[in-house]
Amino acid sequence: MGVMDYWHKQTLETPLYDAMLWSRPENRAYAGKLLVVGGSSQGFAHPAQAYQAASVAGVGSGRAVLPDALQKTLPKGFMEADFLPSTPSGSFAREALGELLSQAMWADGVLLAGDMGRNSETAILLESFAGKYSGQLTLTCDAADYAVNAPHIVLKRPNTLLVVGFKQLQKFGLNARFPQAFTSSMDLLRLVEMLHGVTTEYPLSIITKHSDNIFVASGGQVSTTKIIDKPVWRITTAASASVWWLQNPQKPFEALSTSIVA
Repeated sequence: MGVMDYWHKQTLETPLYDAMLWSRPENRAYAGKLLVVGGSSQGFAHPAQAYQAASVAGVGSGRAVLPDALQKTLPKGFMEADFLPSTPSGSFAREALGELLSQAMWADGVLLAGDMGRNSETAILLESFAGKYSGQLTLTCDAADYAVNAPHIVLKRPNTLLVVGFKQLQKFGLNARFPQAFTSSMDLLRLVEMLHGVTTEYPLSIITKHSDNIFVASGGQVSTTKIIDKPVWRITTAASASVWWLQNPQKPFEALSTSIVA
């Protein structure tokens, strides 16, 4: 297969799948349910931003789940949230697993949005959750770091999306022992080839940013979108991608690519 067969280029003005932009659910009841998970006693900006971005992206219904260490500090009426058990340091505790799985059963997709801190108990919780939950799972920011450091959590898991910075992608590749490394000096063509190879071999979808382009890779297909002046992008991109994906579960590549230009 030649590179042009799986490399698809779009711009903000010329989306690849413009028909998808005009065929969204008009009724909120059919627009999907997203569970946003994140936060620790150190902060909750990422889950709060993701919750808001999912609403802007057109999710039918959203819920947020935070560790109960935040219960007394979260401003009243700031966002609708449920609270799960936390560690003494304020991150999600292992015993939150049952409740987290129960919450996830309500949703069509789960977004692990970050601000989770670096905690061994939280790492165990997320690994267990990823193994037991079979629905659509998106990881970004420091939530994705848990998968970057232990790639086995997500590599062979279907229905999984990583929204990661390029340095995270480099580390992920090294820890996963991919035969070739992602390098900061690689050109677009080489990066497209590698993302094609990884997502052909594994059921994982990846969104990353490099050289002012956002790359979407899923099922061996890769799209690139030229993006200028978007230094803070992971949270809003992950939230929008999650929403479009849960609304189009049978067309992950098309949905994820469209979410970049929506």
